[in-house]
Amino acid sequence: MIDLLFGPFIEFGFMRRALAGCFALSLSAPPVGVFLMLRRMSLMSDAMSHAILPGAAVGFLVAGLSLPAMTIGGLAAGLFVALLAGIVTRTTSIKEDASLAAFYLISLAAGVLLVSLRGSQIDLLHILFGTVLALDDPALMLLGGIATVTLFALAALYRPLVMECVDPLFLRTVSRAGGPVHYAFLGLVVMNLVGGFQALGTLLAVGLMLLPAITARFWAADLSGLIPMAMVVAMVSSFAGLTASYRADLPTGPAIVLAAGSLYLISLLFGPRGGLVWRLFKPRHLEG
Repeated sequence: MIDLLFGPFIEFGFMRRALAGCFALSLSAPPVGVFLMLRRMSLMSDAMSHAILPGAAVGFLVAGLSLPAMTIGGLAAGLFVALLAGIVTRTTSIKEDASLAAFYLISLAAGVLLVSLRGSQIDLLHILFGTVLALDDPALMLLGGIATVTLFALAALYRPLVMECVDPLFLRTVSRAGGPVHYAFLGLVVMNLVGGFQALGTLLAVGLMLLPAITARFWAADLSGLIPMAMVVAMVSSFAGLTASYRADLPTGPAIVLAAGSLYLISLLFGPRGGLVWRLFKPRHLEG
């Protein structure tokens, strides 16, 4: 059993690197996903994950599969789209979700077109689905740096973020921090999507951000339990997905996201906080 579970990570360095990168991502992305879920912005993260694709594609055209170039390009494109969607929302009658959907479609098409101009089908697949088994030292340092910055930033912004989730009107009434906190939070979303892009690709980058956060909702009732539970779910999904991909010769990124999806379905059925089984067999309240 020990060899079945831990053998690949003991024997192969690339498996240890992949696990370390996924664990770093599991520490930073799920807490951001929890706040996205509480703020009813879950689908926004999916749009933002595709918004980074044109910038990463420009970096690819300039320097090939270069981590610094693609990271800088992805960050710049993601932040630009986030700010542009906010400006469109505040200056027109278009809602933020509609503007993000429009930019999402434009970004996805533009990114695929740019990569196809110079790269091969293999390059396009690497960008869309990631290369988690090929993480090197610079990529691990990037993921570790993103995790560190995210955790410290969430600690600093925790109270206004919670207040904005509960009552954004009250926050705007008592403080002017609402706007800066919102844009700082969007910056954290983009950073973590860029980190997820390096490991899981642009199509699956949001997987370790949202699925663990949604799964944790079936096991915890407040933020003190939601954030740690989401991290645990992401780590278990990473370990299970990497092991399954090695044993069954499966694509690694999809295997990790499907592992997280399996935990979500299990929690949907058996989770004590609103799971279907608990609802079906919940004992009747005492009648007078």
